[in-house]
Amino acid sequence: MYEGVDLSRVPRHVAIIMDGNGRWANARGLHRTQGHAAGEPALFDVIDGALEMGVKWLTAYTFSTENWSRDEYEVEFLMHFNVDLLQRRRDELHAKGIRIHFIGDRNDPRVPDDLRKRIEDAEELTRGNEAMHMVFAFNYGGRNEIVAAVGEIAAKVRAGNIEPEDIDAGTIAAHLYLPEMPDPDLVIRTSGELRTSNYLLWESAYSEYVFTPVLWPDFDRHTLAECIVEYQSRNRRFGSAEDLSVPPRRGGTDSPAGDRD
Repeated sequence: MYEGVDLSRVPRHVAIIMDGNGRWANARGLHRTQGHAAGEPALFDVIDGALEMGVKWLTAYTFSTENWSRDEYEVEFLMHFNVDLLQRRRDELHAKGIRIHFIGDRNDPRVPDDLRKRIEDAEELTRGNEAMHMVFAFNYGGRNEIVAAVGEIAAKVRAGNIEPEDIDAGTIAAHLYLPEMPDPDLVIRTSGELRTSNYLLWESAYSEYVFTPVLWPDFDRHTLAECIVEYQSRNRRFGSAEDLSVPPRRGGTDSPAGDRD
């Protein structure tokens, strides 16, 4: 079904920067918000494909901390769209055994209360699911995540719970938004743009990047498979001279990430 994909070597964690909704809409004489709406079926087709291929973690960049600077109407649409999406699709994901997570600053006062409540409800409902982890990066920024982690560590140092000399990469990793999330093996960006856009800056230190010209609403499970084939064609060394089959843990190099769930 997925030509060329070696199902025994599928990346454990795939993270996606879903880009090109606005350009897709503009090319069709539509408002940008209609491009965002068209991106929903693309996302859920990709979720189904990832599940079928055996991807265990899938992370989607749904709203960045920089997106607040967009047109007020577009921002308002995206807030309501996320509320509506969770209301319509939460039970569907739950029925498939998918656990829902959100990373980002959900306590930002600009986030509507009803959306914050639906986020909490979705996480709680799916807490026991194990088929796949679906992570929505909402009101997310990589720099903000690291700053928040450093702030938590500083507070613990001040309280005497951590000694400054004991702080290492593992300490920071343990204070990220979702510490149990493994680092992404593969990061995909659609629409032909060649930027990381403040996405998973800490976690993607040794990720493989695939950039595709496909605009997000035209992306589907088969495009995902093509990106995975590209990923599987590469040798991952993680700073070593030798090809390594699994990456080091995000907090250090002493043990492989493959033993994390």
